Amino acid sequence: MKINAFADVSLRALMVLAAASEGSLLTTQSIADAVGTPYNHVSKAMAKLRGLGLIEVERGRTGGSRLSPSGRRVTVGQVLRQLDTRTDAADCVAPSGNCPLINECRLRVALARAREAFYRELDTVVVADLPGSRQMTPVFQMIGLRAGL
Repeated sequence: MKINAFADVSLRALMVLAAASEGSLLTTQSIADAVGTPYNHVSKAMAKLRGLGLIEVERGRTGGSRLSPSGRRVTVGQVLRQLDTRTDAADCVAPSGNCPLINECRLRVALARAREAFYRELDTVVVADLPGSRQMTPVFQMIGLRAGL
């Protein structure tokens, strides 16, 4: 299975926030720099993560974002379910309209079950447990911060 680019950026942003020192706030720009993604993409991801209650945001000159208590417990599977905007795992639409085989299609059903199995497997992986010190220390040094791991 493949996740979409928005989900990828969102998961990477959560990992950076999970690796930050307890109580510290990270700006969207520093997160964008840490994950190597343009600011506007990260900004949209941060807005969605805030809407999902996974991050807390403090505004102002010294503001930034941090993981919320829910964000510290959320699993990869839970995040992907929230961010997956596809209705079908396959494109069941042809240039002339819906696929003529769409009625009673067993392939769509099988692909939907496979996607759910993919998410169920990822329900065992807590996002905040993913970042490690060896992985995150150079990233935080690059953006001029210290990892909290």
